[in-house]
Amino acid sequence: MCIRAYQYARQPFGLLESEVKVVVSEGEMGRLEPVELRKAWKNEAGNFTPWLAKEENITLLADAIGVDLEVEAQEKNVGPYRADILCRDTSKDRTDTDHWVLIENQLERTDHTHLGQLITYAAGLDAATIVWISRRFTDDHRAALDWLNEIVPERIQFFGIEIELWRIGSSPIAPKFNIVSKPNNWTKPSSELRRRFSKELTDTKRSQLQYWQAFRKLMEDRGGRVRPTKPAPQYWMSFSIGRTGFVLDTEVNMRDRRIGVHLIIKDKTNYNLIEGQRQEIEAEGDVRFEWRELPDKKESRISKWRECDPGDEQGWKEQHEWLFDHLQVFHETFASRIKAIRSVQ
Repeated sequence: MCIRAYQYARQPFGLLESEVKVVVSEGEMGRLEPVELRKAWKNEAGNFTPWLAKEENITLLADAIGVDLEVEAQEKNVGPYRADILCRDTSKDRTDTDHWVLIENQLERTDHTHLGQLITYAAGLDAATIVWISRRFTDDHRAALDWLNEIVPERIQFFGIEIELWRIGSSPIAPKFNIVSKPNNWTKPSSELRRRFSKELTDTKRSQLQYWQAFRKLMEDRGGRVRPTKPAPQYWMSFSIGRTGFVLDTEVNMRDRRIGVHLIIKDKTNYNLIEGQRQEIEAEGDVRFEWRELPDKKESRISKWRECDPGDEQGWKEQHEWLFDHLQVFHETFASRIKAIRSVQ
């Protein structure tokens, strides 16, 4: 008896994903072996920080903490000091354009010096999310992050992350990020809070919230390239497409009885660069988009609409399926083109 397994191996200094097909005989299995961090990275500033700042590697951290990260700077000046990595959280909705994420790296056990640096840098950069990565967290420092998450405003979040390296036999080294401390609001609110929040909403807002809650569940069940976001009592739900200045939106319009998917572009130059590829884009597939520069507004958008009745809960599942499928189409169509643009604001 043979079992055919598919292993996705990652290189330690580029994390180039390659598929390795392995035929495993019955009873023949490899063993995970830990690898010392210093075997992959001799020091933090010269090796680990540049490695983590690469797009394919920062994505691994982003997946671990559940956000979308875009690197803004390495060794960012903070007065006389330098913060390791500064990122934007591009998973925030379209109204939150300056949600900074500070990442402080440590290849050894956590210490008071790095804790002090973390707070100093966060204050100097007005960071909203603070990520401390270390080989191992002491109980005191884990408790310190937990305490900070208890006392700071909800928009401020502290993460403690332990990094490990593993391999099987002579396979490439694979990194693993483990969360040891996270914000209190990382978990779902209590049923009492949900009931109290629901009572404060108008009927329209309550219906919008329920609509997006059901849509998020479908997204979680189906997976896909677009990461689910937190539902809110509003007519839209925003998603990252990987670059600042570009946002994917889904919209529910109960008055006009229609739903839509949009690519919102916050800079006219970037819109024109994408619109210049319109003929090629629409020749690739069956979807025809609505292109709107909106010259009197700051944002431009590319849209796809469907006529339906969002007020009819019996039709939600079919509507959510349509929204999900078209989110994937938008991501597949535009993400690589957006990534290639050099003039993103």
